[in-house]
Amino acid sequence: MIYQLFAGNMADSGRISLPASKSLSNRALILKALCDGQCQLHNVSDCDDTRVMLQAFEQPISSADGPVTIDIGAAGTSMRFLTAYYATRPGSDILLTGSQRMKQRPIGILVDALRGLGADIEYAEADGFPPLHIRGKQLDGGEMSIDGSTSSQYISALLMVAPTLKNGLTLTLTGAVTSRPYIEMTLAMMRQFGVESSFTANVIDVRPQSYSAREYTVESDWSAASYWYEILALSRQTSATTQPLREFQLLGLHSDSLQGDCAIARYFDELGIQTEFTADGAKLSANGKPLPQSVKWNLANQPDLAQTLVVTCCGLGVAFTIDGLHTLRIKETDRLVALQNELRKCGYVVEVKGDDTMTWNGQTCPLDEPVMIRTYKDHRMAMSFAPLAITMYNRFGHDMEAAADQDALYIHHPEVVSKSYPTFWNDLRSVGIDIGEIDKGGEAFMADRKRTMQHAANVHRRAKFIVNALIFVALATIILIVISCLI
Repeated sequence: MIYQLFAGNMADSGRISLPASKSLSNRALILKALCDGQCQLHNVSDCDDTRVMLQAFEQPISSADGPVTIDIGAAGTSMRFLTAYYATRPGSDILLTGSQRMKQRPIGILVDALRGLGADIEYAEADGFPPLHIRGKQLDGGEMSIDGSTSSQYISALLMVAPTLKNGLTLTLTGAVTSRPYIEMTLAMMRQFGVESSFTANVIDVRPQSYSAREYTVESDWSAASYWYEILALSRQTSATTQPLREFQLLGLHSDSLQGDCAIARYFDELGIQTEFTADGAKLSANGKPLPQSVKWNLANQPDLAQTLVVTCCGLGVAFTIDGLHTLRIKETDRLVALQNELRKCGYVVEVKGDDTMTWNGQTCPLDEPVMIRTYKDHRMAMSFAPLAITMYNRFGHDMEAAADQDALYIHHPEVVSKSYPTFWNDLRSVGIDIGEIDKGGEAFMADRKRTMQHAANVHRRAKFIVNALIFVALATIILIVISCLI
């Protein structure tokens, strides 16, 4: 499936009900399970990643016929959290598997850590990668170290089961700590469910204790909010003939959020968007600041904001150096490579330096014809590039047919947004972005478009030749008449 996006008739404001945070939802589901299911959770995310977690908890933990197979698809958070959960559940016998991409995403650091605590985990296929055969039992716990620069989800997975271990867990994080806000989010949620801990320097200590059942309401997703910041920022750069968006009301966001991605408000303040908190959520509007010529950011604590910020800066013409991106290599796709490839299609030449830095000095190149964004089975690729439809409108004119003739923005496999934000496309429609559905595969569509464009180019060349020939004939006739008159 392919979506064609056209942003020529946008509303001047919008009120958006954001999805619930999947980061908070998945942690809450694990904590509920560790409370023996006595908690009441509200506003749990309806995305793919959370749905597979809910489905997992509906399965038995063992069977007389062998290990119970639990397929979590492409949900990386679920894979990590459930690995630690099942490893510490006595009597569980689980084969934890996922999509082909999931089988390529490393999990060895977490497995080694759990094995170090006494866990019984075997690799069912390639060493260091899912699927995993897990036989759960009571673990002793104790002291251990783990590389802090690795995925914070490994650390969170260990922390949430730590109070159930016989001796608790003292976890020392070595090296630079990546995504620290996510670790702090986990500890804060554990505290809300009755478990105390200490986090001093790079040492986290969790004593053996019990979780307390409670009601918990999940906040809206700040990662999802980032795309609305992007849309508003890009709309401020529209031509004089287009009405820019005035403001967005994003419902369900809190100023005291546990989510690290709430930092998006700070980043976009530099890009001209201010955030005002109301009883309903956050109101976004222009702050009147001129755009900077360049920005320099470190996103080690907010790697999921990278695609939004990189694409926004290109769309605004703001040069950047962004580092702290080393975890992007092992996400749903290699996001550094994917960003570089798809931005070139849009006319932006960005550079990747090493494994953690992306830069853009303003260099541009010709656009692809047509501009069709591959999503790489990555929800954030689809959602971060979709707002560039606004810049396509600025480049190519004021009606959908004209835009289609001159490379409107196309998104290949738009359905990937269901991983975290199932209503994304409907929410875009609600603010006036036109979305047309093309029921063709990407290669077939590209071939048809190129044939159409080649035909149009041929017609244009023939027409130009005929016009030039007529002009030549007319000029020759005039010259002959003039000459005959002179004779």
